[in-house]
Amino acid sequence: MRVSRLRRPLKTDLGDGGHEMLLRRIRAHANFTENVPLFLILLALVELATGGSLWLWGAAILFVLARIAHAFGMDRPGANPLRVAGIAASWLVLLALGIGAILIAYQSPPIHGG
Repeated sequence: MRVSRLRRPLKTDLGDGGHEMLLRRIRAHANFTENVPLFLILLALVELATGGSLWLWGAAILFVLARIAHAFGMDRPGANPLRVAGIAASWLVLLALGIGAILIAYQSPPIHGG
């Protein structure tokens, strides 16, 4: 929505048209699409393996807030607190879910064929 709302006043249907702000918003959107599928897969696998838990809710809320911070941080030039905090928190959640998934896999009893 943020990209589309900027395209109309800039009269740019495709690409960024050389507009830095439009490029920043396109990249924020692309970064979102690069990170969210992995998050959703990890979240689903951990939840399926362990059931719902408070820490999964916390991870999901933190991830959503981090992605919002990153998107708005991309509107500002250079590294800034919103952008850095957003991406750092996103990576932290992905790392925690990844480690959690690995621990679940190694702590589960082996499945033997019959």
